[in-house]
Amino acid sequence: MSHHIMNTNGHSVGEHFENREPVVKEIYKAIVRTAKKLGPVQQDPKKTSIHLVRKTAFAGIATRKTGLILTLKSDSDVVNKRIARREQASAHRWHLEIKLDAPNQVDQEIAAWLEKAYQLAG
Repeated sequence: MSHHIMNTNGHSVGEHFENREPVVKEIYKAIVRTAKKLGPVQQDPKKTSIHLVRKTAFAGIATRKTGLILTLKSDSDVVNKRIARREQASAHRWHLEIKLDAPNQVDQEIAAWLEKAYQLAG
């Protein structure tokens, strides 16, 4: 089970879902399922988030009590009401934060942003 994926720093995917509503895991699974349609994806649990990695990280997921925050890499600014925070990391790198509180919010739009991030991380 992916629940027991541990990385070298001793963090597990499972710990990010402790004391969280069950829906949080469902949203996470929907994101991972969508990402895996693009190709191989590694789940790399960190202290405060889980990174989804191709060659480099293309997404970060920080769980909250009843939802999660998906952070995606982008090569351009994206202005959209779904994006809670936009941060320019460097000349051609933006980090986009999207708050999700239901699995069905992982839709075509999120899939398109995930795909763009995945391409950048290759």
